[in-house]
Amino acid sequence: MNSAELAPFATFAGYFVVMVVIGFWVFRRTVNLSDFILGGRRLNSWVAGLSANASDFSAWLLLGLPGAIYLSGVSEVWIPVGLAIGFAASWYLIAGRLRIFTERVTDARSGGDSNSLTLSSYLENRFGDRGGALRGVSAVLILVFYLFYVASGLVAAGGLFEQVFDVRASVAIILGVSVIVVYTFLGGFLAVSFTDVIQAVMMWCALLVVPAVAIVALSMDPGRGVDGGVGAVLGGVSGLDGSWTFTDALGPVVVISGLAWGFGYLGQPHILARFMGIRSPREVRAAGVISVTWAVTAMAMAVVVALTGVAYFDPPLGEDAAEYVFPQLIEALANPWIGGLLLAAILAAVMSTADSQLLVASSALTEDGYRAFLKRDASPMSLVWIGRAAVVVIAIIAAWIALTGNNTIMELVGYAWAGFGSAFGPVLLVSLYWRRMNRAGALGGMIVGGVTAMTWQYLDGRVLETGLYAMVPGVALSFLAIAVCNPLGRATGQMARDFDRVDEEFKEPEEVG
Repeated sequence: MNSAELAPFATFAGYFVVMVVIGFWVFRRTVNLSDFILGGRRLNSWVAGLSANASDFSAWLLLGLPGAIYLSGVSEVWIPVGLAIGFAASWYLIAGRLRIFTERVTDARSGGDSNSLTLSSYLENRFGDRGGALRGVSAVLILVFYLFYVASGLVAAGGLFEQVFDVRASVAIILGVSVIVVYTFLGGFLAVSFTDVIQAVMMWCALLVVPAVAIVALSMDPGRGVDGGVGAVLGGVSGLDGSWTFTDALGPVVVISGLAWGFGYLGQPHILARFMGIRSPREVRAAGVISVTWAVTAMAMAVVVALTGVAYFDPPLGEDAAEYVFPQLIEALANPWIGGLLLAAILAAVMSTADSQLLVASSALTEDGYRAFLKRDASPMSLVWIGRAAVVVIAIIAAWIALTGNNTIMELVGYAWAGFGSAFGPVLLVSLYWRRMNRAGALGGMIVGGVTAMTWQYLDGRVLETGLYAMVPGVALSFLAIAVCNPLGRATGQMARDFDRVDEEFKEPEEVG
């Protein structure tokens, strides 16, 4: 094995070892379900902020987004613009109130502070739903959408290993999911959060280094690249099978659909878990600044990766290879050992999101399924082990989807992102700010939003042909369903008292500061 072959193998192996060691390190600190699901609410602002980034920006950031911009030009830039706005809004509008509400709202079944560990349990307690309809419906939606979301990460891992090591994607998917399962199984939320910090740093550094080196290389070789260089893509061009064609970057549907991605942040359970796990509402502001700064700069650099790829590769990469413009630049520009570290950052992006999603899906089965409906008095450690078993089961199903499907990373992520944003975004936002919202409004908004997101692609493709991203009709109809259904129920006195108590506590940190 020569140096070029050994380098990526060694860096990937070292990365795997570090992740598993962290899992063993926090294994003994996981003694109950609260530790396994939310780390006992012990995250400081740096860990919470960077973990939110790493759990959010998956292979989509390093593969899907640069590939989409490489193919479709500036029309795809509306997506990161919308995401930047939405991410900042989620920290400002959601994080602080959700952190307090999930701990303070009265338990719908037993009374007293609930310490809601999941989004589903929060909805049940917030609206006093003793029958469990909200919890059951939300848990089912979470499981369905996360299977596709985790599968998107495994598809990315498969493609990366296939390119770097020339192994079959199926082998790579099995290897990747095995490592993710090991440290998530062992350490739960704390293992996922601590590994996320390392992964966030690796991703950001790789996004900084690769386009910088590419720009230097281009400046030293002005004859390289397509006519017009980087500037060509700013007009909205698409590289398809060796040719460049103009695209509509300012069309209303393109702009609206791209910006609509931002609303998805208000309903992503794996990101909301970081808001719930931060140790104090007073640390939300600092965590938000750290997190949003990272996100905005990382997405900007991902766009630059695509633009430098347009200028660097002549003839352009084919449509099937566009999602791998980032690793292609790494292989073309970096020596094997540096390249191995940069490629490991892509793997970090894949794993940092897949582990968080596996954990939330496991929580849906354990906390919102087994404990809520089968055995409420289960012992703390038995719940932890059931959660660990659920991680394994969900990972196997997601791997099967990845192995049998042929969807691109962007398609799989887009489907799941719209599903969560439509089903939970409007319901969560209104629940935190409207005192009179009740169970009927929440259930109606969640079901209508989720069903719309699941069926829109088929309906629009076969009948309407608008080209709108599913998030747009999903969110709009969810808000409408909340308004229509809310009069069918009522807000109890306990719900009103909980809202007032949380609202008062939420304002205290601002007054102290």
